[in-house]
Amino acid sequence: MRIVAWSGPRNLSTAMMYAFGNRPDCETMDEPFYAAFLAATGLDHPMRDEILASQPTDPAEVARLCARDGTPHVYQKHMAHHMVPGMSLDWAEGAAIIHLIRHPARVIASYNEKRDAIDEDAIGFAAQASLYDRLGGVVLDTADLRDDPRGMLGRLCSEIGLSFSDAMLAWPAGGHASDGIWAAHWYNAVHRSTGFAGPEGPPPKVRRDDLLTAALPYYEAMHARALQPSSQSAS
Repeated sequence: MRIVAWSGPRNLSTAMMYAFGNRPDCETMDEPFYAAFLAATGLDHPMRDEILASQPTDPAEVARLCARDGTPHVYQKHMAHHMVPGMSLDWAEGAAIIHLIRHPARVIASYNEKRDAIDEDAIGFAAQASLYDRLGGVVLDTADLRDDPRGMLGRLCSEIGLSFSDAMLAWPAGGHASDGIWAAHWYNAVHRSTGFAGPEGPPPKVRRDDLLTAALPYYEAMHARALQPSSQSAS
């Protein structure tokens, strides 16, 4: 099974990759279009040169890599905003599609801790909504995931036709072999983790009310489609 997971940045997407990667039956891919995105846009991201040197920059080549099946499963972590106009999505057809969402106030606050240059394109809410319209899929709010990792992962696995595994609830500290080279800049906190953190509490105040205002309608529309929390945990 190919599992194609879309999110914006700072959406617990790396923790989810670790959860699936800790299954003995699942490979993982970490943001395979990142270098192609940087090459296409010319944007100056942290570790830009290292990222460009670490991955293919031809979107067609990346698409061929993403179209392959796993052994037996492969979980692909993708950033919605990496799919710039002109990049084909045909490779995602037939895959199990997941959308991870998070309240934009949390995304903006977390992103600002790592990088000052931020706009709506960088946090990807509109891009993810467009991908949902194109590909459909299962939507999971990471607030619900943090409240009940076992229950929500169990529901997610059921939705995509995959058996739940207790191995998804914890992973070794220190990162994963499939981490992108950019992990040195972005993944410090998740490298210290060994599982999903607990509930987050109220959304934080943010310095960019304009970004919050722009992103919130997309988040709310996706949240309305999200898996609902259940009192029953997976078994």
